[in-house]
Amino acid sequence: MSRLGRGAAQPVLNYSKEMARIRLFHWKAEEAKPLLTVLQAAGHSVDYQQQTLSTRELREHVPQAYVIDLTRTPSHGRELAVYLRGAKATRHVPIVFVGGELEKVEYVRRVIPDATYTPIARLKTALKSAIANPPANPVKPAQMMERWSHRSTAQKLGIAKACRVAVIDPPHDYQHAIGALPEGATLDEESADDCAVALWFVHGVPEFHAALPRMRKLASRSRLWILWRKKKADGLDGNFIRKCANEFGLVDYKICSLSDTWSGMVFAVKKARSS
Repeated sequence: MSRLGRGAAQPVLNYSKEMARIRLFHWKAEEAKPLLTVLQAAGHSVDYQQQTLSTRELREHVPQAYVIDLTRTPSHGRELAVYLRGAKATRHVPIVFVGGELEKVEYVRRVIPDATYTPIARLKTALKSAIANPPANPVKPAQMMERWSHRSTAQKLGIAKACRVAVIDPPHDYQHAIGALPEGATLDEESADDCAVALWFVHGVPEFHAALPRMRKLASRSRLWILWRKKKADGLDGNFIRKCANEFGLVDYKICSLSDTWSGMVFAVKKARSS
């Protein structure tokens, strides 16, 4: 027990199983409100995060449970949980996933089978049970880079046999970054028509903003990768690209390191959500 001044004891706050400190992750603030309402109505102290915290912050501010939304960008939620299970400070903390499409939830469940999965209607009960029964020997999934280490760059980008790939604003050495292609796959620098995959190399903020409306149309019919230089210091990084693309109705669902120079995220047009 820590002390304040001479002989002044500071009480330790022990949360009961009915009231706990929860960290909530949801990538859309407006849609997080129902989850916040349920958690706060149950008496929990909730730290809400729209963006993923730094690894240092995740290690230093450990709650009694993590609640992670899977209805939006489930790949973000999955990789966040993989990191939490891989870090010594957080790996025994219960993880509760909420919502999500059945197929995508089942994929997350295969990666982290001992987490709790629940619809929002049963969140209060599921969270109480998860806190009362934290995993004794939690699964430690392979991190993303470990899972992808054996795959070629073309495989990471989703380039299959006989695939036509649109290449937009490429640097001179882009073929070296992509590496060997599957049999029959071709790169097209002239046209994006009928291409299953599009690789858009961005080189500056003004050009990026100007081309986004056109690229959104391309994302409706192709797998659109937006690629940026890792060490450029003009603000053109993954967070900036995600924010701007989201404002144009695009949502990212996978990230890839092409080479020592280039990183990328793949985007799709955001589906309209029924009310």
